[in-house]
Amino acid sequence: MAGKGIRYKEEQIIRILKEVENGTKVAEVCRQYGVSEQTVYRWRSKYAGMATSELQRLRELEAENSRLKKIVAQQALDIDALKELAAKKW
Repeated sequence: MAGKGIRYKEEQIIRILKEVENGTKVAEVCRQYGVSEQTVYRWRSKYAGMATSELQRLRELEAENSRLKKIVAQQALDIDALKELAAKKW
């Protein structure tokens, strides 16, 4: 398979991982959904045992984390600007 292939939504990934948890062989799931075993194992490390409600909470936390990182970056820029301004006055 060449190129990027299909991008699965997180809900679909969780459903695919549930199939593996319920006894379907990883190789069979890989063939069925057109993904590599490495992809399934990567998904498993990120989403193992997660329910869709937990996925929503994860998304909220990631969005909040992103927002907080932007605030910290902006504050760092403001501090640098104030330091430069203060240095020029003296």
